Amino acid sequence: MNLSNQVSKSQPTIIRLEEIEKVYGTGNTAVHALDKVNLTINQGEYCSIMGASGSGKSTVMNIIGCLDRPTAGRYYLDNVAVAGLADEQLAEIRNRKIGFVFQQFHLLSQISALENVMLPMVYAGIPSSERRDRAHEALTKMGLGNRVNNRPNQLSGGQQQRVAIARAIVNQPLLLLADEPTGALDSHTTKEVLDIFGDLHNSGITVVMVTHEPEVAKLTERIVWFKDGQIVHTHLTPEEMLTVAVAS
Repeated sequence: MNLSNQVSKSQPTIIRLEEIEKVYGTGNTAVHALDKVNLTINQGEYCSIMGASGSGKSTVMNIIGCLDRPTAGRYYLDNVAVAGLADEQLAEIRNRKIGFVFQQFHLLSQISALENVMLPMVYAGIPSSERRDRAHEALTKMGLGNRVNNRPNQLSGGQQQRVAIARAIVNQPLLLLADEPTGALDSHTTKEVLDIFGDLHNSGITVVMVTHEPEVAKLTERIVWFKDGQIVHTHLTPEEMLTVAVAS
């Protein structure tokens, strides 16, 4: 059942994909990773993107995050057509409007948690004193106020992911993208991290998460299901998800 028309219209659209295609290679070896994908996500939504391996979910996440460009189609982020922007402009958009959280944390091992969280603000040109204060505040929100001087190898996996989340939100982004953020965590730590995502959503941040775990997806409000490079369900409820998973 496709319930795309049931998305609330009361909030402005933050993501709009129109006829997005992504092709790798040419000729007989071409791989169509995305095939005419249309998707709208409104400000403040909490969405998960699911599908089998190779279904296109990570490819569309990279395009949404301005980490990759579509082969064809139009992408509007916060009403800005971004697909044709220069690399420098895309980098600025990523830094100012999007926060990223990955499965493997991607923290710099040679610097402290505080310095890791400060990095996005360096690229945004924020003064040093303000960077330190805001990074400390973000880590404190993550329950790591007493760990700001620890390096990543002195932190548990869950603590490292919380540092990564602090880094993702420190520039106060419109959009938080998470790619399998609990994939490297145990069940207890997974719950702690998902509680944080829930709190961030409740604060008004738009959260879009790629996951293969039904237990993670069911905590989101809306599930987008990919199959063979296409969206086959734009607005699944958690209750409908299990039926679709079995059918797929």
